[in-house]
Amino acid sequence: MAARILHRLRHALAGEGAREEPARGTAEAEDFPESSELEDDTEGLSTRLSGTLSFTSHDEEEEEEEEEEEEEEDGAGGELGQLPAPPGEAAGAEDGGRCRGWCWGRAGPGSRWDTGEPPRPPTADGGCPRAEWAPAGERAGGSGLLTRQLQELWRRSRGSLAPQRLLFEVTSASVVSERSSKYVLYTIYLIRSGRFDKAPAAIARRYSDFERLNRRLRCRFGCDMAGVAFPRKRLRRNFAAETIAKRSRAFEQFLSHLHSIAEIRRSPEFLEFFFLPDLRAAQRLTCTGMYREALAAWANAYRLQDRLGACASGRFLLTLAGLAVCHQELEQLGEAHGCCEQALQLLAAQDSHPLLGPFLQAHVHLAWKVGKDKRQSEARLQDLQDAGLPLQQPPTLKECLIKEALD
Repeated sequence: MAARILHRLRHALAGEGAREEPARGTAEAEDFPESSELEDDTEGLSTRLSGTLSFTSHDEEEEEEEEEEEEEEDGAGGELGQLPAPPGEAAGAEDGGRCRGWCWGRAGPGSRWDTGEPPRPPTADGGCPRAEWAPAGERAGGSGLLTRQLQELWRRSRGSLAPQRLLFEVTSASVVSERSSKYVLYTIYLIRSGRFDKAPAAIARRYSDFERLNRRLRCRFGCDMAGVAFPRKRLRRNFAAETIAKRSRAFEQFLSHLHSIAEIRRSPEFLEFFFLPDLRAAQRLTCTGMYREALAAWANAYRLQDRLGACASGRFLLTLAGLAVCHQELEQLGEAHGCCEQALQLLAAQDSHPLLGPFLQAHVHLAWKVGKDKRQSEARLQDLQDAGLPLQQPPTLKECLIKEALD
């Protein structure tokens, strides 16, 4: 992109060779009328892009740099083809892209070529003392100082971008009528900024669920919750569209505010508000043999804990156990084996966890079924037995799921 801009500039300079050199001093500020706008815009570049873009490869970075540069040039206040000729233009119009006095006469303060150093005169052979200022795109470093400045700004801004945030978005709200009650059910998606989730995590909660969470957190975190707003109850018009819309927005802000407070974000009250109902439903479905329905509930609980950063808890290991059991019952042995491997990685430093033995046994069995290496799990299982593991058969993963009490 920078090479194209400089190419246009060369043509403009060649076409304006017959013009008089503009007066110095008063006309200097008009030589590059877009320079002040461009400088102001690039200073706020990291702020404008913070939390809105995700980079995955170097090629994508280059494409985004070119697009951003083009936008700034288009909105800078003038076309490059209309710039007045720089000093020395008539003398050097046919020199194949040499300096033409740029380094001495055009790198003043406020210019886009200003690097904070005093300008240098041309070299003895008439060449440019700084190759990057030469307008010829084919020279070494001919991409231009502007492109390199933007590239460096992008690299610096990437380190200062806001970290990924978890967003809470109410995507729908429906009025549910039961025999003895009527309420609004809000569907909330958990979205990580800067990423595209193929399988988003979602929950469905009613006003009383939010109210219970608010009450529990205020009992435990009174000071932190003092500045957290919660939508109050209404005696009338609870099912009006306006009320539902306002509450939807209020619940989004309520959850975002809670998640921004570290102590609350890590608390069991906050975390279990999201995934405990799914775990209970998944456990019930697994015990009754409805493995396909249970698998969907276990999978959503897995995604919720992953979004919330709760992958180091005992609930997450229970979730992996449920996924492994359901996958195995549905003859999806590769997926079941993967769940066991992930659980054993989390249990690598633990030798006394109640789920360690069942996971090792399941992993050995599944590895034999799918033709994977099982020697490490067999050796670790033997070590546990040598260290005093009871000789009787430990419970299976499914038995552990059935016995687990989800308070």
